[in-house]
Amino acid sequence: MQDRDGYIWLDGQWLPWREAKVHALTHTLHYGYGCFEGIRAYETAHGPAIFRLDEHLRRLQDSAHILAIDLPFDRAALAAVCREAVSRNGLRSAYIRPLVFLGAEKLGVDPAGADTHVMVAAWPWGAYLGGQAIEAGIRVRVSSYARHHPNVQMCRAKAISTYANSILAVREARRDGYDEALLLDTEGYVAEGSSENVFIVRDGEVLQPETTSALDGITRRTVETLAREAGLAVRAKRITRDEVYCADEVFLTGTAAEITPVVEVDGRRIGRGQPGAVTRRLQERYFACVKGEDVAHTDWLSAV
Repeated sequence: MQDRDGYIWLDGQWLPWREAKVHALTHTLHYGYGCFEGIRAYETAHGPAIFRLDEHLRRLQDSAHILAIDLPFDRAALAAVCREAVSRNGLRSAYIRPLVFLGAEKLGVDPAGADTHVMVAAWPWGAYLGGQAIEAGIRVRVSSYARHHPNVQMCRAKAISTYANSILAVREARRDGYDEALLLDTEGYVAEGSSENVFIVRDGEVLQPETTSALDGITRRTVETLAREAGLAVRAKRITRDEVYCADEVFLTGTAAEITPVVEVDGRRIGRGQPGAVTRRLQERYFACVKGEDVAHTDWLSAV
């Protein structure tokens, strides 16, 4: 990633891509204390547009607040930077990564005295789980690692440190031949994927776990809205592993993963072993929204 052409915004300055560097004693590098966002821009008939930009930046602001990190830039300034990151790098579609981290002014567990730094980068990124995942679906295993209890890691924050748990889970899954991991909470109920929210469909009802131990996903909220507009019943509840096995359909949602069908969990076929009708219907509507083809939700797009 470091050897690319383009520009990265760091603390108010646009730097050539290869020059956007930090010191080896950067506090967040040692202790994982910081937060970030993943945002997508899509090519539309009117040029590139960023999907639900303000919601993502509000969550970034909330994450920093939860972690007691003072953001030196407001949402309006960061929104302008995100748009410019796409245009300055000549992108028609992009993945955008704002990152809030603490600097090298001091070390020690207590970060008091370390300055807050903010970075925004944008680059082309296709299907997160591979080119066939969206169309054909993926195989998932339930992880041996539990998702955090909310008093261990505050799960409303998209915190950098949370992702050590995710990395352990996804590496375990891929070591065993699966595409992705599904994590349970500390009580044994379904929480989320390693970097996605999860939905199941049973008898026409769309069910999702409560977000106590899961991230309050922007794509998750989008799918909730689209499902209700399609006349589907949507409900959040505690979901057990065996309910997932017996679901008619399962799919994962996230900015990177978009809407990815799951066709197998722990060696058990889901439904007929192929993406289901509800998943396909929601995918179709979702991609129409992000590409500006759905007039009902053009307000979700911020033109670059």
